[in-house]
Amino acid sequence: CAVAPPTLNPDGRLSFEPGSKVVRLPYINYLRELGSTFLNTYTNSPICCPSRAAMWSGQYVHLSQSWNNYKCLDANSTTWMDLLERNGYRTKMLGKLDYTSGSHSVSNRVEAWTRDVQFLLRQEGRPVAQLIGNMSTRRIMEKDWKNTDKAAQWIRQTAAISKEPFALYLGLNLPHPYRTESLGPTAGGSTFRSSPYWLTKVSPELVSVPKWLPMAAMHPVDYYSTFTKNCSSDFTEEEIKNIRTFYFAMCAEADAMLGQVISALREKGLLANTVLIFTADHGELAMEHRQFYKMSMFEGSSRVPLLIMGPGLKSGLQVHQLVSLVDLYPTVLDSPSLTYCCSLTAELFLPTWTNFEFGCLEIFLVTKNRNITQKLRVCHLLILL
Repeated sequence: CAVAPPTLNPDGRLSFEPGSKVVRLPYINYLRELGSTFLNTYTNSPICCPSRAAMWSGQYVHLSQSWNNYKCLDANSTTWMDLLERNGYRTKMLGKLDYTSGSHSVSNRVEAWTRDVQFLLRQEGRPVAQLIGNMSTRRIMEKDWKNTDKAAQWIRQTAAISKEPFALYLGLNLPHPYRTESLGPTAGGSTFRSSPYWLTKVSPELVSVPKWLPMAAMHPVDYYSTFTKNCSSDFTEEEIKNIRTFYFAMCAEADAMLGQVISALREKGLLANTVLIFTADHGELAMEHRQFYKMSMFEGSSRVPLLIMGPGLKSGLQVHQLVSLVDLYPTVLDSPSLTYCCSLTAELFLPTWTNFEFGCLEIFLVTKNRNITQKLRVCHLLILL
């Protein structure tokens, strides 16, 4: 079985020390202790739709022509989930997908081509931290919680009684900042929102305040990004630290959703026979380099978590090998009973660090610039992004 819970915006550096000490993420730490952590995992494009297009297609974005949040994969593109289904898997996809053209943002069809100018055409809302609720307020991102509930229910009511192997994908919005409602229905996300309950998961004394270059010393691209992200005005040290603290609290809430999925698998006796993959489409700058959001090749924006736990996979292993999201396509499909044939630009990374025997388990595969015909046998797969 495979369960893949992908999220938006978690900084990959939070999945290992010292970043992992800033906020308590018990379920990500559970995957780290019983599975393997890829320390050098990067997005193939630090923006939502193209990044997901690479992960779902096994093609680099310049080959699939996934240029921006409007132009990505064709609706009939074959994904690794399609191939699993064709080969007898019971499949389910929930939550945020956004990898086909037009599925994320129609306005980017124009906006993506109007940025290279000497004046601002559009500016995001100023990043702010927003406290809501009290110590009993735990479900803040309701849309994600509803999809997490559906995922847990599907595990209990469908996967648990199915005779076929299953593959479940759960896409979360958190810890992406919330839309700034005061700026209207088309506003971007610049509000870092959390409650006192999740803030208790953060160690405030470990929340650093990043140093910024003087505006005059910035690269022109970074200078422009700072203005478009509305970070060019003055921020107090307290403001910056609050934004970062609330971001970490949002990561803690996303971690709890992962925990709900793990609990459902354990309850139904599926956990020991399931490969879990936790990753993200991009990171979050959280005021590093005088920016928030992503859309940058700086570490906070482009480095993502990748943790894998499952039967036959080594526990507590930290892998320094450089990998990217495009490599998930072939890795998921690398096992003896699945047949597929396609041209990929990714590389299989599991065989170098596992000592598994092919049986009722699954793995990822990636291949470089060649046509592939292989067979794959897997039990269950779960991916969270």
